[in-house]
Amino acid sequence: MIAISHKTKQYLLVTAKVLIIGLTFGYIFYKISYTKSLGFSEFKATIAAQASVSGYLLLLFLVLAAANWYFEILKWQSLVSVIQKMNFQTAMKQSLASLTVSLATPNRIGEYGAKALFFENSKRKKVLLLNFFSSGSQMLVTTLFGILGLLYFLRNFNVAYSVKTLCYFGIGVILLFAIGYYFKEKELLMKGFSFSKVFQFFKQIPFRIKRNVLLFSMFRYIIFSGMFYGLLQFFGAEIAFFDAMLLIFTMYFLVSIVPTFFIFDVVIRGGVAVWLFSFVNVSEFAVLATVLTIWIFNFVLPALLGSFYVLTYQPTTR
Repeated sequence: MIAISHKTKQYLLVTAKVLIIGLTFGYIFYKISYTKSLGFSEFKATIAAQASVSGYLLLLFLVLAAANWYFEILKWQSLVSVIQKMNFQTAMKQSLASLTVSLATPNRIGEYGAKALFFENSKRKKVLLLNFFSSGSQMLVTTLFGILGLLYFLRNFNVAYSVKTLCYFGIGVILLFAIGYYFKEKELLMKGFSFSKVFQFFKQIPFRIKRNVLLFSMFRYIIFSGMFYGLLQFFGAEIAFFDAMLLIFTMYFLVSIVPTFFIFDVVIRGGVAVWLFSFVNVSEFAVLATVLTIWIFNFVLPALLGSFYVLTYQPTTR
């Protein structure tokens, strides 16, 4: 095995940091500059046209985005206490840095590896599982609200679907559970971790922490759903609150179950949103402008902050 000197490791680490920051900033620039379905000049003009109120409203949306990430950081701080105590500042550092790393990866999967790098080797598998539990809790909330929205959507709008399609979907879900049961004792991608062992690990997480994580996930969901509705109103959409929220629930559910590559994620999210809100005659511009603004507030700005933590990151080797 070839030994690598300390200086070489430092050069490689600096190179990796520069590549991550460059990729993240390049991705952000590309998304903002080359969103063909939304004219960015029109987007800026709409905000400028409401100059008398836009400053206050955008500040409000910024506060809501900060609250969203506040609960995400609290969620991580609470979960990671299972293996070690951590203050809020450290949890914020890990959450924002991992967001920066993950922003340009498919379905933000890079977040799992990024958070694990902040811990010594003996804890990294557990960190991966804790991060999976965090994502799973958010997905659970999204699914519960999303099913309500989807049922409302299918019942109240003329959507083409067949009983056969629903049956195929149900069979697929049953097969997934059957496969999971069959492989419950088999090792997963990580050596020594089977479905049963992962379940046992989750079972050992104290109830108080599980409850807090679920509550924080729900608070986050309410915040960014309300933020989406507020931005729709800001960009001129005329839609009743009840209809809007149920369509928002449906939208978040649908986009969360569609795997996306980083180049197309905003496009797919925008496409799903435009399709859903077309049933209530909300303009394409209002929907796409809302999707872009949500993305900037909830992902771009935190990723810019997280880039500082990426640059100052020092590897844990214990």
